[in-house]
Amino acid sequence: MKKFIKSLLAFAAFTVVFYVIMVCVWGSVVPKKLNLNMMYRIGSNGHMNSRLKEAKQTENVDILFLGSSHAYRGFDTRIFKEAGYNSFNLGSSSQSPIQTEILLKRYLDKLNPKMVVYEVYANTFCSDGVESSLDIIANDKNDAKSLDMAFRQNHIKVYNTLIFGFYSDLMKRNAKYKEKADKGEDHYVRGGFIEKDLRYFKNVKYDKKRKWEFNPAQFAAFERNIALLKKKGIKFVLVQSPITPSLYQSYENNNVFDEKMKKYADSNYYNFNEIVRLNDSLDFNDADHLNQNGVNKFDHQFIEKVLNRK
Repeated sequence: MKKFIKSLLAFAAFTVVFYVIMVCVWGSVVPKKLNLNMMYRIGSNGHMNSRLKEAKQTENVDILFLGSSHAYRGFDTRIFKEAGYNSFNLGSSSQSPIQTEILLKRYLDKLNPKMVVYEVYANTFCSDGVESSLDIIANDKNDAKSLDMAFRQNHIKVYNTLIFGFYSDLMKRNAKYKEKADKGEDHYVRGGFIEKDLRYFKNVKYDKKRKWEFNPAQFAAFERNIALLKKKGIKFVLVQSPITPSLYQSYENNNVFDEKMKKYADSNYYNFNEIVRLNDSLDFNDADHLNQNGVNKFDHQFIEKVLNRK
């Protein structure tokens, strides 16, 4: 029996080592479009590589923005600078609370914000967060916190990408990589904001009502994030950034999400879908994101109604 157990353990160890080696080889030689269970893309959409490099060189900010692409495409650090606030935008594409958690653990102490503006989008509380995890794995240095994030998600694509991420870090494959500030319509602005070339959204009508289907794991991570901010004694506000009125109104349980957020922040929760009046066509570049005209309106309203109130 002991011999059998030893043989089984030896085989398991060999299998793990062989699998890790194969993932590293596969990720190195196979075209990305064929890597269905791995997605390691440094410098992908959203300028996360540039943002994290700048975060490592930034400290003692007045405001730290967290959240999804609604954050890094919605809070223009230039507007806040004009208003007298030194800010940094640590948003990332599809960032869910699970990814916010790892970013807070890595960067909160260094950035040392006086205040956190946490952008909360109902959709990110419904997702598994895999897309955002892959973005962080490829564009940041991986460590034990990366493993913790992967174990919490327990997804094959995250495991494979993380294995290749550790390999890439070890071999310094990305040491000389420098992301361009201007990529197509997107332009990286110091402080983490992304300005997109101005365009206008063609309004879409949604015939069927739908509901947000929330993921309990995301709320568990969100609660840990709020607990960390409270433990550090950092003031925070929760903000739901505007999406097109037609998209927002297509969901019939927005009030449920509002009530959940109010439990965590009470009067420090702001749903700007209910506060600011914006036009689907004139103020958005797609159903989810403001164009620069909308950003200007939203940010000035935010400063007036939130920051000037503090």
